[in-house]
Amino acid sequence: MELTDNQQLIQDTVREFVEKEVADTVDEHDAAQTFPEDVWDGLAELDLTGLTVPEEYGGFDADKVTYSIVNEEIARGHLAVATALSVHCLATSCIRQFGTDEHKEEWLPKMVDGRPVGAFALSEPDAGSNPAEMSTEARLEDGEYVINGKKQWITNGKRAGVVILFAKTDRDDPDTVTQFLVPKDTPGLEIGKKEDKLGLRASDTTTLLFDDVRIPEENRLTEVGDGLKAAFSILTGGRIAIASQAVGVAQAALDAAVSYANEREQFGEPISNHQAIAHKLADMQTDVQAARLLTRDAARKNDGGLDPQAASMAKYFASETAVDVANEAVQVHGGYGYTKDFDVERYYRDAKITTIYEGTSEIQKEVIARHLTE
Repeated sequence: MELTDNQQLIQDTVREFVEKEVADTVDEHDAAQTFPEDVWDGLAELDLTGLTVPEEYGGFDADKVTYSIVNEEIARGHLAVATALSVHCLATSCIRQFGTDEHKEEWLPKMVDGRPVGAFALSEPDAGSNPAEMSTEARLEDGEYVINGKKQWITNGKRAGVVILFAKTDRDDPDTVTQFLVPKDTPGLEIGKKEDKLGLRASDTTTLLFDDVRIPEENRLTEVGDGLKAAFSILTGGRIAIASQAVGVAQAALDAAVSYANEREQFGEPISNHQAIAHKLADMQTDVQAARLLTRDAARKNDGGLDPQAASMAKYFASETAVDVANEAVQVHGGYGYTKDFDVERYYRDAKITTIYEGTSEIQKEVIARHLTE
C-alpha cells in the first residue's frame, strides 16, 4: 500500500483537482445527462488524457498503480468522468500496443491533448459477454475495408473522434475478429440511440451504426483473427481501472455515511454512537480497504505482464463492494438517503454499473475459476 513520493503527489494533485473543479457540478450534469467538457479539458491540462501514452508522444506513461490511483480519485468525485477517461485510455492503449509508428504519430499526440476522444467498440446488441458472436463485418475490397454492423453500449459514443472497432473479416467465421482504427468522421458512421441509464447519466452511452463505412487497409491494427486476443489483453488493464473506480465510489459513499452519522442525532446523541450504525461503518471501512488492497495488488502484478486472474478478482470484489457500501450508505441516511438532496442516492445508482461493464461479475468469476483449473 505504500506509494512512492511521485505517486503520492499525483494522488494529491488529482484529489485537489476533483474537489475544486468537479464536485460542485456533478449533480447538474447528472440531472441534465450532459458531460462536463470543461472538466475533460482540465484533465488534459494535467496530462491525464495521456495516462497510457508513451512519453515520446507527449504522454504520461503511467505505471499501473498510478493509473489505478488516478481512476480511484476521479471516480470518488464523478464516476462518469472516470469512465470516460478509462475508455479513452483503452483506445490510446490499443494504438500504443497494436498501431504502426504512423498510427502512433498521427493519433497519440492529439489524444494526449484531449481531442480526439477515444471510444472502444466491442459489444453488440446480441454479443455482450461473448463477443465472438459479433456480427459486424469488415470486408476487404480493393485495398479498403468496408464495414457494416451495429455496436452498442459505447462510452464516449457521441463525443469520440476515433473509434477502436472490433469486427469480423468474415461474418460467419468467429475466428476472424480483427481490430481496426476508424476515424469518427468517416462517411457511413453514424451515432445511434443514446441510452437513458439508471446511473452514470453524465456519460454518453450510445450505439454506433456502420453503413458501408470505408477505411484504408492500413487502418487494420491487428492481424486478421487476433482481435479478441487483443481486446482481452487491453481489457485486463481496463478491469483494473474499473476496480479502482469502484473503490473510489465506495470510498465516497463511506465518507458521506460517516459524516452524516456524526451529525445526525437520534435519542439524544449522534447515530454513530449507536452500535447498529457503528458496526455498519466498521464493515464498510473494512470492505473498502480490502477492495483497495486487492486492486493495488492487481495493478502491481499487471505492471510486469498480464495477470487476468488478479484483474478479475479485483474487478469482481471491488465492484460488488461498491454496490454493498453504497447501499449501506443510503441506509445510514435513512429517508434522506433516498432523495436527490444527498450524494449517496447517486452513488447507489452509479455503483451498480461497475458490476456490469467491461465484464459482468459473473464473467469475472468465470475467469477466476478458469485460471484455478488450468
